[in-house]
Amino acid sequence: MRTLVTGCVALLATSGQAAAQDLEPRAYAASPVGVNFVVVAAGRSTGGVLVDPSLPIEDVEASVNSIALGYGRTFGLFNHTALFVAAAPVAWLDASGRVGEEVGQVSRTGLADPRFKLSVNLVGGRAVTVQEFARAPRPTILGVSIMAVPPLGQYDRTKLINLGANRWSFKPEVGFSRLAGKWTIDGYAGVWLFTANDAFYTGESRRTQRPIVSLQAHVSYTLRPRWWLAADATWYSGGTTRVDGLEKADFQRNSRIGATLSLPFGQQQSLKITGSSGATTRIGADFTTIVVAWQLSWFD
Repeated sequence: MRTLVTGCVALLATSGQAAAQDLEPRAYAASPVGVNFVVVAAGRSTGGVLVDPSLPIEDVEASVNSIALGYGRTFGLFNHTALFVAAAPVAWLDASGRVGEEVGQVSRTGLADPRFKLSVNLVGGRAVTVQEFARAPRPTILGVSIMAVPPLGQYDRTKLINLGANRWSFKPEVGFSRLAGKWTIDGYAGVWLFTANDAFYTGESRRTQRPIVSLQAHVSYTLRPRWWLAADATWYSGGTTRVDGLEKADFQRNSRIGATLSLPFGQQQSLKITGSSGATTRIGADFTTIVVAWQLSWFD
Protein backbone atom coordinates (compact mmCIF):
# COMPACT_ATOMS: atom_id res chain seq x y z
CA MET A 1 0.00 0.00 0.00
CA ARG A 2 1.01 3.57 -0.48
CA THR A 3 1.90 5.71 2.49
CA LEU A 4 -0.22 8.82 2.33
CA VAL A 5 2.02 11.64 3.50
CA THR A 6 5.75 11.57 2.81
CA GLY A 7 6.63 14.68 4.77
CA CYS A 8 4.78 17.49 6.46
CA VAL A 9 7.56 20.08 6.40
CA ALA A 10 7.08 20.36 2.64
CA LEU A 11 3.47 21.25 3.38
CA LEU A 12 4.68 24.39 5.14
CA ALA A 13 5.85 25.94 1.89
CA THR A 14 5.94 29.72 2.08
CA SER A 15 7.47 29.85 -1.39
CA GLY A 16 7.77 27.74 -4.51
CA GLN A 17 11.28 26.73 -3.53
CA ALA A 18 10.04 24.82 -0.48
CA ALA A 19 7.23 23.19 -2.42
CA ALA A 20 9.62 21.87 -5.06
CA GLN A 21 11.61 19.88 -2.51
CA ASP A 22 9.12 17.06 -1.94
CA LEU A 23 10.45 13.50 -1.80
CA GLU A 24 7.68 10.89 -2.14
CA PRO A 25 8.68 7.28 -2.92
CA ARG A 26 6.02 4.87 -4.26
CA ALA A 27 3.58 7.69 -5.05
CA TYR A 28 2.18 5.76 -8.04
CA ALA A 29 2.48 2.21 -6.71
CA ALA A 30 -0.40 -0.19 -7.38
CA SER A 31 -3.32 -0.24 -4.90
CA PRO A 32 -6.83 -1.68 -4.86
CA VAL A 33 -9.87 0.58 -4.73
CA GLY A 34 -11.75 1.19 -1.49
CA VAL A 35 -8.68 1.79 0.71
CA ASN A 36 -8.89 4.62 3.27
CA PHE A 37 -5.90 6.26 4.99
CA VAL A 38 -5.48 8.51 8.01
CA VAL A 39 -2.00 9.89 8.70
CA VAL A 40 -0.50 11.97 11.50
CA ALA A 41 2.97 13.27 10.64
CA ALA A 42 5.43 15.21 12.83
CA GLY A 43 8.44 16.92 11.28
CA ARG A 44 11.37 19.17 12.03
CA SER A 45 13.55 21.19 9.65
CA THR A 46 16.69 23.09 10.66
CA GLY A 47 19.13 25.33 8.82
CA GLY A 48 18.36 27.68 5.93
CA VAL A 49 14.83 26.28 5.61
CA LEU A 50 13.53 29.76 5.00
CA VAL A 51 13.06 31.98 3.23
CA ASP A 52 11.32 33.39 0.17
CA PRO A 53 14.36 34.24 -1.99
CA SER A 54 12.87 37.58 -3.04
CA LEU A 55 12.87 38.86 0.56
CA PRO A 56 15.74 41.09 1.76
CA ILE A 57 16.84 38.65 4.51
CA GLU A 58 20.36 37.25 4.82
CA ASP A 59 22.15 34.76 7.11
CA VAL A 60 18.91 32.93 7.89
CA GLU A 61 18.90 30.18 10.50
CA ALA A 62 15.56 28.62 11.32
CA SER A 63 13.86 25.67 12.94
CA VAL A 64 10.38 24.58 11.90
CA ASN A 65 8.39 22.03 13.88
CA SER A 66 5.10 20.83 12.45
CA ILE A 67 2.23 18.41 12.76
CA ALA A 68 0.12 17.46 9.74
CA LEU A 69 -3.15 15.54 9.62
CA GLY A 70 -4.04 13.84 6.36
CA TYR A 71 -6.75 11.67 4.85
CA GLY A 72 -6.76 9.74 1.58
CA ARG A 73 -8.91 7.27 -0.33
CA THR A 74 -8.46 5.11 -3.43
CA PHE A 75 -11.39 4.74 -5.82
CA GLY A 76 -12.22 3.82 -9.38
CA LEU A 77 -12.19 6.56 -12.03
CA PHE A 78 -13.19 5.41 -15.55
CA ASN A 79 -11.93 1.93 -14.63
CA HIS A 80 -8.56 3.26 -13.44
CA THR A 81 -7.30 3.40 -9.86
CA ALA A 82 -7.34 6.95 -8.47
CA LEU A 83 -6.15 8.38 -5.16
CA PHE A 84 -7.36 11.57 -3.47
CA VAL A 85 -5.33 13.05 -0.61
CA ALA A 86 -5.94 16.06 1.65
CA ALA A 87 -3.45 17.24 4.29
CA ALA A 88 -3.48 20.19 6.70
CA PRO A 89 -0.40 21.25 8.73
CA VAL A 90 0.16 23.35 11.84
CA ALA A 91 3.64 24.84 12.31
CA TRP A 92 5.84 26.34 15.01
CA LEU A 93 8.66 28.42 13.53
CA ASP A 94 11.67 30.20 15.07
CA ALA A 95 14.00 32.10 12.74
CA SER A 96 16.84 34.58 12.94
CA GLY A 97 18.39 36.65 10.18
CA ARG A 98 19.76 39.97 9.07
CA VAL A 99 17.97 42.75 7.19
CA GLY A 100 20.57 45.31 6.20
CA GLU A 101 22.50 46.09 9.40
CA GLU A 102 19.70 44.91 11.68
CA VAL A 103 19.76 41.43 13.20
CA GLY A 104 16.50 40.03 14.51
CA GLN A 105 14.59 36.94 15.57
CA VAL A 106 10.94 36.01 15.02
CA SER A 107 8.52 33.23 16.00
CA ARG A 108 5.35 32.11 14.26
CA THR A 109 2.66 29.61 15.24
CA GLY A 110 -0.40 28.72 13.22
CA LEU A 111 -1.85 27.01 10.17
CA ALA A 112 0.26 26.55 7.05
CA ASP A 113 -1.21 26.15 3.56
CA PRO A 114 -3.02 22.81 3.13
CA ARG A 115 -2.57 20.48 0.16
CA PHE A 116 -4.93 18.49 -2.03
CA LYS A 117 -3.78 15.91 -4.55
CA LEU A 118 -5.56 13.73 -7.11
CA SER A 119 -3.60 11.01 -8.91
CA VAL A 120 -4.73 8.45 -11.50
CA ASN A 121 -2.80 5.38 -12.67
CA LEU A 122 -3.49 5.32 -16.41
CA VAL A 123 -1.35 2.40 -17.58
CA GLY A 124 -1.20 -0.76 -15.46
CA GLY A 125 -3.59 0.78 -12.96
CA ARG A 126 -6.89 -0.97 -13.66
CA ALA A 127 -9.36 -0.46 -10.82
CA VAL A 128 -9.67 -3.77 -8.90
CA THR A 129 -11.10 -4.88 -5.57
CA VAL A 130 -8.97 -6.05 -2.67
CA GLN A 131 -9.64 -9.69 -3.55
CA GLU A 132 -8.71 -9.16 -7.22
CA PHE A 133 -5.62 -7.16 -6.25
CA ALA A 134 -4.23 -10.05 -4.18
CA ARG A 135 -4.24 -12.29 -7.29
CA ALA A 136 -3.30 -9.70 -9.93
CA PRO A 137 0.24 -9.31 -11.36
CA ARG A 138 2.16 -6.12 -10.58
CA PRO A 139 2.69 -4.38 -13.96
CA THR A 140 4.62 -1.21 -14.65
CA ILE A 141 2.50 1.78 -13.63
CA LEU A 142 2.26 5.05 -15.55
CA GLY A 143 0.21 7.72 -13.81
CA VAL A 144 -0.58 11.41 -13.68
CA SER A 145 -1.49 13.72 -10.82
CA ILE A 146 -2.41 17.29 -9.98
CA MET A 147 -1.65 18.95 -6.63
CA ALA A 148 -3.29 22.18 -5.45
CA VAL A 149 -2.09 24.37 -2.57
CA PRO A 150 -4.69 27.05 -1.67
CA PRO A 151 -3.72 30.23 0.24
CA LEU A 152 -5.33 29.30 3.57
CA GLY A 153 -2.27 29.45 5.84
CA GLN A 154 -1.41 32.22 8.28
CA TYR A 155 -0.32 35.34 6.40
CA ASP A 156 0.32 38.96 7.44
CA ARG A 157 1.19 41.36 4.63
CA THR A 158 3.18 43.55 7.01
CA LYS A 159 5.56 40.75 8.06
CA LEU A 160 8.60 39.42 6.20
CA ILE A 161 8.19 35.80 7.34
CA ASN A 162 4.87 33.95 7.15
CA LEU A 163 3.57 30.39 7.33
CA GLY A 164 1.26 30.87 4.33
CA ALA A 165 2.15 31.98 0.80
CA ASN A 166 -0.98 34.07 0.02
CA ARG A 167 -1.28 32.59 -3.48
CA TRP A 168 -2.38 29.43 -5.23
CA SER A 169 0.15 26.82 -6.31
CA PHE A 170 -0.45 23.90 -8.69
CA LYS A 171 1.72 20.95 -9.66
CA PRO A 172 0.79 18.70 -12.62
CA GLU A 173 3.01 15.62 -12.73
CA VAL A 174 3.58 12.36 -14.60
CA GLY A 175 5.17 9.37 -12.90
CA PHE A 176 6.02 5.72 -13.32
CA SER A 177 6.58 2.84 -10.92
CA ARG A 178 8.30 -0.43 -11.88
CA LEU A 179 8.37 -3.51 -9.66
CA ALA A 180 11.31 -5.92 -10.22
CA GLY A 181 11.31 -8.68 -7.63
CA LYS A 182 11.77 -7.00 -4.27
CA TRP A 183 12.95 -3.75 -5.88
CA THR A 184 10.71 -0.84 -6.83
CA ILE A 185 11.94 1.94 -9.13
CA ASP A 186 10.02 5.24 -9.31
CA GLY A 187 10.50 8.36 -11.41
CA TYR A 188 8.40 11.54 -11.65
CA ALA A 189 8.51 14.76 -13.69
CA GLY A 190 6.38 17.75 -12.76
CA VAL A 191 6.19 21.52 -12.81
CA TRP A 192 5.07 23.95 -10.10
CA LEU A 193 2.88 26.83 -11.31
CA PHE A 194 2.04 29.87 -9.17
CA THR A 195 -0.50 32.67 -9.14
CA ALA A 196 0.52 36.17 -8.05
CA ASN A 197 0.70 37.42 -4.47
CA ASP A 198 -0.91 40.86 -4.66
CA ALA A 199 -0.29 41.64 -0.97
CA PHE A 200 3.44 41.02 -0.80
CA TYR A 201 5.57 42.74 1.86
CA THR A 202 4.88 45.49 2.86
CA GLY A 203 1.35 44.83 1.68
CA GLU A 204 1.24 46.95 -1.47
CA SER A 205 3.64 45.01 -3.71
CA ARG A 206 2.88 42.34 -6.30
CA ARG A 207 5.07 39.25 -6.39
CA THR A 208 5.09 36.72 -9.25
CA GLN A 209 7.19 33.59 -9.75
CA ARG A 210 8.20 31.64 -12.82
CA PRO A 211 7.48 27.88 -12.95
CA ILE A 212 9.78 25.37 -11.24
CA VAL A 213 10.57 22.12 -13.05
CA SER A 214 10.91 19.20 -10.63
CA LEU A 215 12.33 15.68 -11.14
CA GLN A 216 12.31 12.83 -8.61
CA ALA A 217 13.90 9.36 -8.55
CA HIS A 218 13.49 6.62 -5.93
CA VAL A 219 14.82 3.09 -5.50
CA SER A 220 13.30 0.98 -2.73
CA TYR A 221 13.76 -2.56 -1.48
CA THR A 222 11.00 -4.58 0.20
CA LEU A 223 12.30 -6.56 3.18
CA ARG A 224 8.89 -8.10 3.75
CA PRO A 225 5.31 -6.99 2.98
CA ARG A 226 4.85 -3.29 3.91
CA TRP A 227 8.39 -3.16 5.32
CA TRP A 228 10.66 -1.35 2.89
CA LEU A 229 13.62 1.05 2.63
CA ALA A 230 14.05 3.69 -0.10
CA ALA A 231 16.81 5.98 -1.37
CA ASP A 232 15.35 9.29 -2.61
CA ALA A 233 16.62 12.14 -4.80
CA THR A 234 15.12 15.25 -6.38
CA TRP A 235 16.36 17.98 -8.69
CA TYR A 236 14.52 21.19 -9.50
CA SER A 237 15.21 24.35 -11.46
CA GLY A 238 13.57 27.72 -12.14
CA GLY A 239 11.44 29.88 -9.89
CA THR A 240 12.83 33.34 -10.62
CA THR A 241 10.64 35.95 -8.91
CA ARG A 242 9.54 39.48 -9.76
CA VAL A 243 8.39 42.11 -7.26
CA ASP A 244 6.51 45.01 -8.85
CA GLY A 245 8.06 44.04 -12.19
CA LEU A 246 11.65 44.00 -10.91
CA GLU A 247 13.31 40.62 -11.50
CA LYS A 248 15.29 39.18 -8.58
CA ALA A 249 18.55 37.22 -8.81
CA ASP A 250 17.01 34.10 -7.26
CA PHE A 251 17.05 31.48 -10.02
CA GLN A 252 17.13 28.00 -8.42
CA ARG A 253 18.98 24.90 -9.55
CA ASN A 254 19.19 22.60 -6.54
CA SER A 255 19.13 18.93 -5.60
CA ARG A 256 18.29 17.00 -2.45
CA ILE A 257 18.87 13.44 -1.33
CA GLY A 258 17.20 11.42 1.39
CA ALA A 259 16.07 8.04 2.68
CA THR A 260 12.73 6.58 3.77
CA LEU A 261 11.97 3.61 6.04
CA SER A 262 8.47 2.12 6.29
CA LEU A 263 7.67 -0.25 9.17
CA PRO A 264 4.35 -2.16 9.50
CA PHE A 265 2.45 -2.59 12.76
CA GLY A 266 -0.19 -5.31 12.57
CA GLN A 267 -2.49 -5.38 9.56
CA GLN A 268 -3.67 -1.75 9.51
CA GLN A 269 -0.90 0.49 10.87
CA SER A 270 2.55 1.55 9.74
CA LEU A 271 5.28 3.98 10.77
CA LYS A 272 7.32 5.92 8.24
CA ILE A 273 10.61 7.74 8.93
CA THR A 274 11.98 10.13 6.32
CA GLY A 275 15.17 12.20 6.29
CA SER A 276 16.58 14.52 3.61
CA SER A 277 19.26 17.15 3.12
CA GLY A 278 20.52 19.49 0.42
CA ALA A 279 23.02 17.86 -1.96
CA THR A 280 23.83 20.75 -4.29
CA THR A 281 22.47 24.19 -3.49
CA ARG A 282 22.34 27.36 -5.53
CA ILE A 283 19.56 29.08 -3.57
CA GLY A 284 17.28 27.79 -0.85
CA ALA A 285 17.93 24.06 -0.20
CA ASP A 286 20.56 24.15 2.57
CA PHE A 287 18.57 22.55 5.37
CA THR A 288 17.91 19.15 6.95
CA THR A 289 14.49 17.58 7.46
CA ILE A 290 13.34 14.66 9.62
CA VAL A 291 9.72 13.42 9.51
CA VAL A 292 7.95 10.63 11.38
CA ALA A 293 4.48 9.64 10.13
CA TRP A 294 1.96 7.18 11.58
CA GLN A 295 -0.62 5.73 9.21
CA LEU A 296 -3.86 3.82 9.80
CA SER A 297 -5.52 2.19 6.78
CA TRP A 298 -8.70 0.19 6.33
CA PHE A 299 -10.86 -1.22 3.52
CA ASP A 300 -14.47 -0.45 2.72
